[in-house]
Amino acid sequence: MAQNDNGQERSEEATGKRKQEARDKGQIARSRELTTVIMMLVGCAGFLLLGKDMVTGLEVILRNNLSLQREAVFDTAAMLRMFADSAFAGLALVTPLMCLLIVVAILSPMALGGWSFSIKPLQPDLKRIDPIKGMGRIFSAKSLAELVKSVIKLGLVGTVGYWLLVSKMDIFLSLGYEDVNKGIAHLGDELVFMVFWLSSALILVALLDVPFQIWDHARQQRMTKQEVKDEFKDTEGSPELKSKIRQTQQEVAQRRMMEEVPKADVVITNPSHYSVALKYDQEKSAAPIVVALGVDEVAGHIRRIAVANDVPIVSAPPLARAIYHHTELNEEIPAGLFLAVAQVLAYVFQLRHYDLNGGIAPEFAADMPIPDDLKRDE
Repeated sequence: MAQNDNGQERSEEATGKRKQEARDKGQIARSRELTTVIMMLVGCAGFLLLGKDMVTGLEVILRNNLSLQREAVFDTAAMLRMFADSAFAGLALVTPLMCLLIVVAILSPMALGGWSFSIKPLQPDLKRIDPIKGMGRIFSAKSLAELVKSVIKLGLVGTVGYWLLVSKMDIFLSLGYEDVNKGIAHLGDELVFMVFWLSSALILVALLDVPFQIWDHARQQRMTKQEVKDEFKDTEGSPELKSKIRQTQQEVAQRRMMEEVPKADVVITNPSHYSVALKYDQEKSAAPIVVALGVDEVAGHIRRIAVANDVPIVSAPPLARAIYHHTELNEEIPAGLFLAVAQVLAYVFQLRHYDLNGGIAPEFAADMPIPDDLKRDE
């Protein structure tokens, strides 16, 4: 099991954030063997397509350089002109193949790990010259894998090369009896054929290297449990801090809620467990709105504020429970509770009229018309 610098085991899979950070640093799975095989195979294919024109062009260049005019023999600058012309002509011949190989060299690494461009690997880092870590890299599993790959490549290329030489020996020996032009073309075909088979032999190495590079990259990106926890804290925030923020938000919301209690028309209670403060403004809303609600200590605080501000308190346990469980803060009461709340508000208005003008004291009807689907026993 891989370990970090503190000796802790990297037992956890890399998170998305860790993978993205590694990608930003240019640390992605790469297989040089796969890139080499792709370039060699494409190079062989390109030579098969362009080789005839290249050989013909070289033949023309050679003929022109060996066919000197009498004037050129006595011209001291003729040799320089011929060299420049030959160089430009030769460059024009190989440019298509070189452009093809350059494109393949850029795109082939994308076959594993996709595209990634970063200048961070170019930045100075003293850890790279740490002799202890350097020795660790020399004797690491990756170095051992590279050694095994080198041995396999040497064995494969040597075996395939020997087989090709033995099987093509008679053809090579017979080239001396062919016409020069045909012999050169035949030799070119045979060399391309041999390079193609040598490149194909490396496909086996690439098939072994690709899964190893994927596994090794994932292994290097693994994290310790502590690193996962620290990253979660950095990304999502510390649980203690989040709890503190929630507590502060709740306190602020509660203070704002309590500021609305003096403006309420009535506070309906359980009488001690629930408290719900309602306000009805016919111009702004079609039904009464819950401006404050709470249980236990919060309910008691609502009642104390109501008493201090002469807000009527009505004990209606079924209605208080129904409003509390089916209505959110600053929302209108459900339609099923309109009639029951209307009775409470009518009682409050009658009570205010009695306090101002006297007369017969109003009586509150304890029987509340609450639908069964809105009733709560607790």
